[in-house]
Amino acid sequence: MRGYVRMVANLLAIVEFLPEDLRAFLNLHEQIRLDLEERPSGDVVKGVEDGFADIGICSDDTDPRDLHSHLYGRDRIVLVMRHDHPLARRGRVPFADTLEFDHVRLHADSSINKRTHLASRASGRPLKTRIHVPGFDAVCRMAQVGMGLGMIPHQVFTAIGQPLVLVAVEIDEPWAKRALRIVVREEKGLSPVTRALLAHLGAAEERAGASINVNTSVRG
Repeated sequence: MRGYVRMVANLLAIVEFLPEDLRAFLNLHEQIRLDLEERPSGDVVKGVEDGFADIGICSDDTDPRDLHSHLYGRDRIVLVMRHDHPLARRGRVPFADTLEFDHVRLHADSSINKRTHLASRASGRPLKTRIHVPGFDAVCRMAQVGMGLGMIPHQVFTAIGQPLVLVAVEIDEPWAKRALRIVVREEKGLSPVTRALLAHLGAAEERAGASINVNTSVRG
């Protein structure tokens, strides 16, 4: 099978799930070429709607509008911090308890940033933002030097935060649970190579249905 597939995905999908899934797919189909671009979840939906991309992956709290969507993966947002942070010994932390401390936040369009902003507004207390950064690696590095608390997916913490000797603490809030969805236009109009990739990624629904175990406090 030969062909070319254009994808857009949010940062979580690109860092957390897609590397292994795409490697496995390309090992089976060496003649297929992929073009993957990172966009915020809202722009993922727009990119697929407008025909810029064949497949998109976005946060499940994003309105898919008229696109077809499939569950892709689940994870949980955790707090990351230095081992000497006052919250580092806590097993589980309500979000309100973080508001007295400085935060390192992702860019304004990120799904995590939006959830954090809504939670802060619901608490009636301001969020102390020390700095905005463009990616999860930058969140971890800023937390490592003591700039504040960061919020990243747990599996991203395992890949990036643990090598930096950071601590991950669970956020005791329902919104900390996240899911990703695959979005496409009407499937019968997709090319054979796009349908093959969609079927491959769709097999991840079994993974998405499995429980995610998050250690309440993890030290690298």
